[in-house]
Amino acid sequence: MRDIENTVLRILTEVAPEVEPEKIDPHKSFRDQFDFDSVDFLNFVIALQKELGLAIYEMDYPKLSSLNGCVNYLHEQLSKQRGSS
Repeated sequence: MRDIENTVLRILTEVAPEVEPEKIDPHKSFRDQFDFDSVDFLNFVIALQKELGLAIYEMDYPKLSSLNGCVNYLHEQLSKQRGSS
């Protein structure tokens, strides 16, 4: 899961360069911690999809609002994907 976290942080800083990964509270919403508007969030989701080869549906977007949420959601989806291949 550490690899997933590193990927999320890397993409996050690509989309929002002002983000300081070491200062992120993993339990708190990204929007509550730094300037992360809906366009930034959408770019973040698109980049995650491309990087990880996953389809992330709009109904699941709220699960991606924090670092822990992202890591848990992506871990679960990648596990499902590996299990079905």
